[in-house]
Amino acid sequence: MDETKRTEHNQYQIDYFEQNFKKTMQPAVGTPYSNRQVDELVQYANLQKDELILDVGCGIGRYTLPLAERGFNVEGLDLTQGLLDQLHKHDGGRYDIPLYCADVLNPPQELIGKYDVLVGFFTLHHLHDIHACYASMINLLKPGGRIIFLEPNAYNPLYYVQIALTPRMTWDGDGGVRLMRRGYIFDAMEKAGFEKFSIERFGFFPPMVVNRSGGQALERIFESIPIWQPILPFQMFMGYKPNGTS
Repeated sequence: MDETKRTEHNQYQIDYFEQNFKKTMQPAVGTPYSNRQVDELVQYANLQKDELILDVGCGIGRYTLPLAERGFNVEGLDLTQGLLDQLHKHDGGRYDIPLYCADVLNPPQELIGKYDVLVGFFTLHHLHDIHACYASMINLLKPGGRIIFLEPNAYNPLYYVQIALTPRMTWDGDGGVRLMRRGYIFDAMEKAGFEKFSIERFGFFPPMVVNRSGGQALERIFESIPIWQPILPFQMFMGYKPNGTS
């Protein structure tokens, strides 16, 4: 791995989020749109209240805090200390969520083999080397543990329109969306030693529709139509660490 490129990538991501996206990264406020993203992952991953969960790329807690509010035992890891400081403020002592500032490629040794589940919300496409990151993340899991990332769908063209038209979005910052493909992610999981890969897609409309009366019901009708399913906007990738693997 080219350490210079990794360092440059990480610094770009730190600057990208600290300078440009604080408003859009605010902790979810309980809208139908944001609630569904959390609830779909909780259901798909079959998260349990007695499991220890690490939110990879937790930022300022947009999804970490809703998980804690639902009673899950969650901790957070992020590359950017400034974002973790904001998460701590948003927490306000309610949950005292343990937080770690580190590159997932070089996590603190005390986290090795600690977690039942690793989750991530719109994080994977920002990582420098996805294959290397999966190889590192498997070490954070207990044997039989699982990893789930909720990500944009690389085959949904609206993401590329959004990057092109949103003034503060850049290809360097969000261009990893193009890698969020079943074959690419499953290959990364397989080479890292994961097994039992799966993928599930959902969603259809933007928040302005989903958050209106009847919006959720309408969305579920549209996303059930087979022709749309390959390009539904959100997708969850899941894999398991084999039992007996240290």
